Amino acid sequence: VQLQASGGGLVQTGGSLRLACAASENIFSFNVIGWYRQAPGKERELVATISNIGTTNYEDAVKGRFTISRDIGKNMVYLQMNSVKPDDTAVYYCSARRWTESYWGQGTQVTVSS
Repeated sequence: VQLQASGGGLVQTGGSLRLACAASENIFSFNVIGWYRQAPGKERELVATISNIGTTNYEDAVKGRFTISRDIGKNMVYLQMNSVKPDDTAVYYCSARRWTESYWGQGTQVTVSS
């Protein structure tokens, strides 16, 4: 399984950014797929996930600002980031889980300037 994340970059506080994750397999085959992030000196944390039946889950800090979505036909998962804050600065990773197996893609850097 390959997960290719893209869309990171430098954005100003209050701005928007859209991350994309391209999966090498049918994303419907995963129990859950989504986004995690890791800021410097901090542990990796969940940002948002979506299950194969469409149930979404968000970290409290991003609720109301970030939206996870998917395009099953294209095997793509997206993270729309609005009203970004400096605390959102991190490397964002796409991850998927199929039963007991977890898969990770390479990260994409998001930097929010104040």
